[in-house]
Amino acid sequence: MSTDRTPTAPVGYVQPEIDVQALTEVLDGEYAGIRDLVRTNLVTYASVLEEADELSIDAFRERVRELVVEMAATGQTGMGFPKQYGGGGDVGASIAAFETLAFGDLSVLVKVGVQFGLFGGAILHLGTERHHDAYLPDLITGKLMGCFAMTETGHGSNVQALGTVARYDADAQEFVITTEGEQARKDYIGNAARHGELAVVFAQLEVGGESEGVHAFVVPIRTGGEAATGVDIEDDGRKMGLNGVDNGRIRFDGVRVPREALLNRFADVTPEGVYESTIDNPDRRFFTMLGTLVQGRVSVGGAGVNTAKVALAVATKYALRRRQFAAGHEGEEQLLLDYGLHQRRLLPLIARTYALHFAQDVLRTQLHNVFSGLEDDAQARRRLEARAAGTKALGTWHATRTIQECREACGGAGYLAVNRFAALKADSDIFTTFEGDNHVLLQLVAKGLLTDYASEFEDLDQLGMVRYVTGLAVETVIEKTSAHKLLERVRDLLPGGDEWDQEAGLLDSEYQLAMLRYREEHMLAGVARRLKRGIDQKRDPGAVFSQVQDHVIAVAHAHMERLVLEAFVEKMRTLPEGGNKVALGLLCDLFALSTIEADRAWFMEHGRLTTQRSKAISREVNDLCRKVRPLAGEFVDAWGIPSAMLRAPDLVG
Repeated sequence: MSTDRTPTAPVGYVQPEIDVQALTEVLDGEYAGIRDLVRTNLVTYASVLEEADELSIDAFRERVRELVVEMAATGQTGMGFPKQYGGGGDVGASIAAFETLAFGDLSVLVKVGVQFGLFGGAILHLGTERHHDAYLPDLITGKLMGCFAMTETGHGSNVQALGTVARYDADAQEFVITTEGEQARKDYIGNAARHGELAVVFAQLEVGGESEGVHAFVVPIRTGGEAATGVDIEDDGRKMGLNGVDNGRIRFDGVRVPREALLNRFADVTPEGVYESTIDNPDRRFFTMLGTLVQGRVSVGGAGVNTAKVALAVATKYALRRRQFAAGHEGEEQLLLDYGLHQRRLLPLIARTYALHFAQDVLRTQLHNVFSGLEDDAQARRRLEARAAGTKALGTWHATRTIQECREACGGAGYLAVNRFAALKADSDIFTTFEGDNHVLLQLVAKGLLTDYASEFEDLDQLGMVRYVTGLAVETVIEKTSAHKLLERVRDLLPGGDEWDQEAGLLDSEYQLAMLRYREEHMLAGVARRLKRGIDQKRDPGAVFSQVQDHVIAVAHAHMERLVLEAFVEKMRTLPEGGNKVALGLLCDLFALSTIEADRAWFMEHGRLTTQRSKAISREVNDLCRKVRPLAGEFVDAWGIPSAMLRAPDLVG
């Protein structure tokens, strides 16, 4: 296994000692109990990792459904539902359970997400007591399986443009659900092809010939195991991964459901056919409705981070036992992780994984506070939606990149299906585009930044946002959105005046934060100026926004990386003195400096890095990698991944 030596440790450097159990307790936080329950269940059903390869698609789908129902009986999947219906009454615990489940087979994870997060969450958050009483008790146990029918073949991210229509028939007091053309076909719907009995169907509501926008309805899609009258169900077939989930396509041909099938928390239709809503503005009503479903994005982002942990645990353990090439005159071949390049490939990814873990902790707390009513105002909800969107994007992109790097770092053995990389790659790849395409989500983050989550937030489409921003002075945009007013008080942050970034120590967290804050605010000012310039030239707002989209994505990405670093730094400040704090400090520095290094071109273009300073950062990153190297095994052990989930006999033994 690992050696205790640090190949070229700095003179005088004292290596910290990690208490793995204590570090696991820090990472598990207040939800250690539910995480341990999930770990126990993962070990109990560890055979599913083999069954994914051995069973036919139909048999594996049935096996996954069985496991989901059996796990539901332990209480792990119902934590987010009210206690009176058999749930746990703890939103934060439900997210922690889902994150931990991502250590195991991802078909099981996604099936759980569809049943309890999407289908169950829609009933809970969009419905009222009549829906809760009718569906939640059986839904929570898995006796009643359902699906979440939002996405359409021709309408993915643009939910407001869905083509399915629900027309109210006042004489019969029923809604008539119709698929208007192939582009309006519900597609990629989990639980649809085999197991779903009900669907929460999102459709354009028409009352008395007037369109009232997208609303959600509970629609039976099967009776007695057969497709219901007027419902056509088609299997999506074999996918790139997640073949234990029965994704399907659904069409509705004049399907009638009673008036009570409308999930009516935010709007209702009287028996006589009068539309009523407590939210007058249709855009605000739409975004309020979608905002209640944000926990899906929070869940997927956390799951992405945990799939990255599995890949890194396997690759790190392999690098601590696999030898390649003789490095010295003794003739013994050298461990992979003793090579500087191998350290460079894996250790910054471990640092980023820890950083994203702590950022997910902040987001989960935010979600819990909003949904528990502790911080339930419009601004808090908008901040939650934007942060959830950005964290999901960073977490899932990180998973895809990390799994690939780890697979390559394990050579040919990593390509064998018996080891977990094949399943991890195939099953997690969709994370970057479901629950919102990551690029679209980052535009939502930027919208929040540019409008300061203003009261007009829900009403502003792309054109409205451009007009809103260009109606302000650029300085006002910065003043309203800047968390730290960095541009105005850069001299106060650190010694050295305008030379602050030349004088500060590279390992000073204030320097690291100041660099990321500066980048974010400079980019934000740049976007605002480009938008204003386009409008001042009397150009079409849509065309102006389209031209700056790359800039918009960049500022959102910069904003999110700043939030991630802040979460890590804040976590460090809460830890007691000792070896674990020192060790985590190495990871925090490694994350911060490797992030700056990765965007060194921008910092140099904008005068914030000299050539010498840039080289010094690279040297420091290398030095940090050498210091982290002897601790790598303990860092991945602290994630608490059950050994049965590291199913890679050729790699970890």
